[in-house]
Amino acid sequence: MDYIKRGTPAFKHANLALFAGGVSTFAVLWGTQPLLPDIAKEFAISPATSSLSQSSTTIALAISLLIAGSLSDVYGRKSVMTFSLLASSLLAICTGFATSFHMLIIGRILLGITLAGLPAVAMAYLGEEIEAKSLGMAMGLYISGNSIGGMSGRIISGVLTDHFNWHVALMGVGIISLISTVIFLVLIPPSAHFKPQIFQFRSLAGTLFSQFKVPGLTLLFTIGFLLMGGFVSLYNYIGFELIAPPYSLSQTVVGFIFIVYIVGTFSSTWMGMLADQYGKKRILPLTLIIMLSGVSATLHPNLWVKIIGIAVFTYGFFAGHSIASSWVGRLAVHDKAQASALYLSAYYAGSSVGGTVSGSFYHQFNWPGVVWMIVSLSVISIGISFWLGRRDLARST
Repeated sequence: MDYIKRGTPAFKHANLALFAGGVSTFAVLWGTQPLLPDIAKEFAISPATSSLSQSSTTIALAISLLIAGSLSDVYGRKSVMTFSLLASSLLAICTGFATSFHMLIIGRILLGITLAGLPAVAMAYLGEEIEAKSLGMAMGLYISGNSIGGMSGRIISGVLTDHFNWHVALMGVGIISLISTVIFLVLIPPSAHFKPQIFQFRSLAGTLFSQFKVPGLTLLFTIGFLLMGGFVSLYNYIGFELIAPPYSLSQTVVGFIFIVYIVGTFSSTWMGMLADQYGKKRILPLTLIIMLSGVSATLHPNLWVKIIGIAVFTYGFFAGHSIASSWVGRLAVHDKAQASALYLSAYYAGSSVGGTVSGSFYHQFNWPGVVWMIVSLSVISIGISFWLGRRDLARST
């Protein structure tokens, strides 16, 4: 059966379905991020401790991604994605009823486990079903759904918290996620090129480790770790910075600052198309330099300069993630779902490590400490991307 081509109804349906799935998944995943100051206040805990409500989800997600990708090799891409979206939407609603920090953490860990199905499988699904010359655009549109989901989850939770409380906010995000899940179920085309495999743990471990032998993949996994470590560090603690003097912004206003995610929706698609045209090894370092310039601008005390810096940083992040993740799909020579899962596992492990460690930098050095940590991660990423570009990866760059 032919691969799905750009301009066909199947291409539109696949992209809209995964866009909706991305909205569902990432609204739930990041819905607690702007609520960290309120959670810290209600439970009388430090900013770094409150960040565990976010980090616990991402570390559970990072581990579960490895299993979810392999389960999809056995049970199919569509069935695993469907279960993930339905289960996580319902669990998200339930977390709104948490009456203690421990209950919230347990609920968020369970969420991390169930959320793994879509991000572990979506890139493999696209890699199997979309024609190669349209993959960059398709991956960019999927990442756009991720950015819209992250943006809407943060904005909705911020507004609902100001008008009600963070409990209602989490339930509201869960309901939005459930609606997006229905859209996914209606539109997603069946897998035409999927070939089921028999699950064997020994074989799974062997194929997972074999991915590290593929030239370039380990470097891409490292870039994913560093990218997400910096991204989560910025968004975890910018809220603490902006609700405090001299800015003293409300949760609603801080939530609407996340509307800068729109630039990520644009950059992931446009820069993905540029990478298809000019080569990933040329465009990826550019996106990382954009990130570096954006986070540096947030050191300026003027609020509008800070917001512009956040927007520039976000633009570069989503573009870089889109290119790196599509590059993984092209480099993997076998078990593409596992390769994608390993990339995302490193990506979300970076979220957990970076999001927690940067809390110590914020406690010791305030906002400048967080910025210089992100700058360091960005510089390392730029160096790795240039090294990656020099390697003999011509068939996929």
